[in-house]
Amino acid sequence: MAEHHTSGKTIVAIGSIPLIMTLGNSMLIPVLPKMKSELHLSSLQVSMTITIFSLVAAFSIPILGYLSDRFSRKAVIIPALILYGLGGLLAGFAAASFSKAYIWILVGRTLQGIGAAGTAPIAMALAGDLFKGAEESRVLGLVEASNGFGKVISPILGSLIALIVWYGAFFAFPLVVLISIGLTWFFIKEKEKEKAPPGVKKYFSGLMSAFREQGRWLFTAYLAGATCLFTLFGILFYLSEILEKTHNITGVMKGLMLAIPLLVMCTTSYITGAKIGKNQKLMKKLIVIGFVLMTISYGTLSFINNLTLFITVLALSSLGTGFILPCINSFITGAVGKERRGFVTSLYGSVRFLGVAIGPPLFGFLMEWSRVGMFLSIAGFTFIVGVLALLMIRVNNNQDEESSGKEEKKGKRSIQVLETAPGR
Repeated sequence: MAEHHTSGKTIVAIGSIPLIMTLGNSMLIPVLPKMKSELHLSSLQVSMTITIFSLVAAFSIPILGYLSDRFSRKAVIIPALILYGLGGLLAGFAAASFSKAYIWILVGRTLQGIGAAGTAPIAMALAGDLFKGAEESRVLGLVEASNGFGKVISPILGSLIALIVWYGAFFAFPLVVLISIGLTWFFIKEKEKEKAPPGVKKYFSGLMSAFREQGRWLFTAYLAGATCLFTLFGILFYLSEILEKTHNITGVMKGLMLAIPLLVMCTTSYITGAKIGKNQKLMKKLIVIGFVLMTISYGTLSFINNLTLFITVLALSSLGTGFILPCINSFITGAVGKERRGFVTSLYGSVRFLGVAIGPPLFGFLMEWSRVGMFLSIAGFTFIVGVLALLMIRVNNNQDEESSGKEEKKGKRSIQVLETAPGR
């Protein structure tokens, strides 16, 4: 009973880590117009506070992933959280005290980007280390749900904090970080490494060997995850625009309406993670169904102008995303052994971050070109990625009986690419 209680606290601690990364951009978005006017910035300059965070994080993630394999997950997560909090403090004090605050805000955001790189992707690897079988899938579903929950509450939270002072969000970051540091420090107990980590050359040689053997399905999984985040942030950008310009909905009400598709995704992610167990056949089926739902949703949205109906059909896409992400997370964390898991999940984190960074500008460009063209192009793209997932990911039929999510001692997931013969 005590062990189960400890396990629950460990799950809460792991779930708190990705929440931090999500707050990094989403909480600032409602503040950007005020920051622009207060600091006399151009649109490009103010957007750089978001862009620099995402780019620095994307390039830092593989490095921190390697370090987490080399040393330990906590040895990376805790310093990363501290750096994230310090970056927020620097940006907040600069905005409150300096006449030329902008450059110091960018420095603070750079530190936060490096810190964010050591959060969600390492938390995925940590879940793979500490939990096995159905429990691992459940925890990974929770990690994805925590990520989604952060996206739901952060714009609302940012709007409310900005009512006090526009740069208040920067000071909110270290407060949230302190909670996560405490939970991680006290409730996450990593196992001692049984043997010394391999040298750099041997480590990357093994990694290249894994990518040669499983690269086709692994890159397809990366693409699937990035597509979900790219379309999600792109469509939220579009929805934000039409809520304000077409329907004159602003402030907290706008935040609440943007939260609807995110809440659908968040809830679906949690339920999916709890139900899939180790059933790879079910995971693949849900990934393909998810892309079918996304394709239908985006294809239909091109012909809908009514706001209520638009958000209802958009929720269908969020349902698909909620099916896909926990399954992709589960496949990726089991792709390689524990000693290289941090790098593989971190590379996935980088690709997801790039998807987030590309979504809004590309949707913005397509909006100017053609609304119908935009939705049909995105529908076509999600259809292609769904077909790739159907063709490239292949699972062992021997694992069908694991669908119940009961205890199983074989923790190794065997995934075959299309070219691999079923009995091989």
